[in-house]
Amino acid sequence: MLIRIAQKNDLQEIVDIYNQAVAGGFMTADTRPWQTAQRQEWFAIHTPNEHPIFVAEIDGKVTGWLTVSAYRPGRHALRFIKEVSYYIDHNYVGQGIGSALLAHAIQEAPNLQIKHYLAIVLDENKASIKLLEKFGFQLWGHLPGIADFDGVICGHVYYGLPI
Repeated sequence: MLIRIAQKNDLQEIVDIYNQAVAGGFMTADTRPWQTAQRQEWFAIHTPNEHPIFVAEIDGKVTGWLTVSAYRPGRHALRFIKEVSYYIDHNYVGQGIGSALLAHAIQEAPNLQIKHYLAIVLDENKASIKLLEKFGFQLWGHLPGIADFDGVICGHVYYGLPI
């Protein structure tokens, strides 16, 4: 497995993997699939030196990805905390890709001047919570019952990790 910075030609695979999460339910609060053309600007603001997108590649195929994103952009006092989000191709779940991506992001944090990581996860996403806890993330907050999936209600949990 190779972990590397995403390239523009990876965008379609990134979108495809994300759309698997949308279709699977409770892995993202999005309920509508992404369109590749609509994600161009999102991809552009994730610059390698500040807000990278890391991809996991196996045999030339993107099998998962992780973003490091601004938390509350424009609020200078929060510049050293970044949000991490990650998604794994359903055909590769259970192969250590999420662990490899998260370990890589944690290792790169000092180079990106990150002092804290934050992950915001639906409380029904037990696999993601288990992964975060494996890496030492701790529950920092819970917003109960705020996500509505056509009448199925769940909450949002905030997990943090000091670097």
